[in-house]
Formats: sequence, C-alpha cells, structure tokens
Amino acid sequence: MSLISVDKDKCKKDGICIDECPVKIIHFPDKSSTPETFKGAEDFCINCGHCTCVCPVGALSHINFTPDTCPPIQKELLPTAEQAAHFLRFRRSIRTFKDKNIDKNKLEKVIDIARFAPSGHNFQPVEWTIVYEKTKVKKLTGMVIDWMHSILKALPKKAAEMHLDFIIAAWETGSDTVCRNVPHLIIAHGDKNNPTTHDSCVIAMTYLELTASSMDLGCCWAGYFNVAAQLWEPLKKELNLPLDHLAYGTMMIGIPKYKYHRLPTRKKSTISWI
Repeated sequence: MSLISVDKDKCKKDGICIDECPVKIIHFPDKSSTPETFKGAEDFCINCGHCTCVCPVGALSHINFTPDTCPPIQKELLPTAEQAAHFLRFRRSIRTFKDKNIDKNKLEKVIDIARFAPSGHNFQPVEWTIVYEKTKVKKLTGMVIDWMHSILKALPKKAAEMHLDFIIAAWETGSDTVCRNVPHLIIAHGDKNNPTTHDSCVIAMTYLELTASSMDLGCCWAGYFNVAAQLWEPLKKELNLPLDHLAYGTMMIGIPKYKYHRLPTRKKSTISWI
C-alpha cells in the first residue's frame, strides 16, 4: 500500500494537504492529477497525520491515518479565548493533598491525553512511570533526602543555595517538603540520546498538569526529586528506568485538600520587539 491514497471523487485539488505537510513530501504530479507523494517519501514522513486531518472533505488517507479513525473536531467543545485564559489562570500548584488514592484508570486517562502533546519531529519519545503506592513514594523521598545529605557534605555552599539544610531538618521532624506526602508520583522519561526527549517530556508534563486540573486533581512539579532521580545512583537504581533513559520531569499528583477561590496576580510580562 502506498503512503497515501486519495479518493478522486472527493478530492477538490485545493492543495491544502500539500501546503500543510511539514516535510513537504506531497505534490501534484501534474495539473490534472490528485496529490501524490514523492518517491522515497516513506523515509521522510513523520506520521503526524496532518494530511488526513486537514482535508476538509476527507479525501486523503495516510497508511496510518484514515478519516474514519481520526475523530472530527467538535467545535462546540472548544473553549473561547476568555474561557481558555480563565482555565489557564485557574491552574494552581497543589501541595496539600487528601490522604486518598486516585483510581488507576483515572491516572491512565490523564496520561492518555498528555500523550498528544507535541514533540520534536513527532518522535513521541516520552514514556511514563507511575509510583502508585504511598509507602513507595515515601521510600523514594527518603532516598532524595540521602542525596541531599551527600550534597550537604560534599558541596556545602551549593547545598545552602538550594536550602537543602532546611529541607533535611524538616524531614527529620516529620515534615515532607520534597513530595508533600502526595499519594502518587508520575515520572516522564525517555532516551537521553534523543535530543528532543527533554523538551518533549516537559511539554507532555505540562499537558498532564493541565489535564489533571480539569479533572479536579492537583499537581505540583517535584523539582528536587527529579534532580536526584537524574544524579543519585541509589534512586536511579530503585526507579529502574529503561537503559539510557533519564527522568526529565516528576509530578506529584493527588486529590487537593482545599479549593481555591481567587486567581492570583503575576508580574507583567517583559516583552522585546525585534
């Protein structure tokens, strides 16, 4: 089967698929023909599905995408600019959680939506690890504290800049300011040899956080945890990520204990025009 097929009865020869192809592998072989791919197009196609999804009459099918398998956009579900702005401002970093687990199916649904985040060259390199049991989260958090102790001993000035002494002291008095006694952690990771993996994980985690917010769940980026997950060998071994993978984002996720009633302000944007 060829990379694309075109229904000649439906095709309007408007060239939209040609204009929208990111790697420009579709063309009109002549004025009377319907769109085709160049020879060797299979080697350059990034499987984004744009050609199929942008066709207004559903005339073009990609070998991996057909009009029937790509759901239509429901305009009535799209937010207005005002609604989108309000939702994005509504999102909060949650650090106080109910002592209650999230259903596994709900966590899978959050990730299922986050997987649609853009990635460089559509590599989709992001993989996910969920630390589900709270006892496991606490054990791993303790390993982050061990890493902090090592930094405090080896690089006291750097440790002071990172306020690690205060975090360690809080932990020793029973207060967890690393993972906030969250019930679950979600780690986005991928092949460290792929130059797109870092940004892809960060973008996917942002999608995940916003999705969770829409489902009455609360998230907060676990920055200290993620640094330790990249550097502290005992923690890396415990996480047992695939070979050549690095953790590029760790998210606390749980059910918020409290609700917010106002939208806080932020400093004005600094904009330079060139």
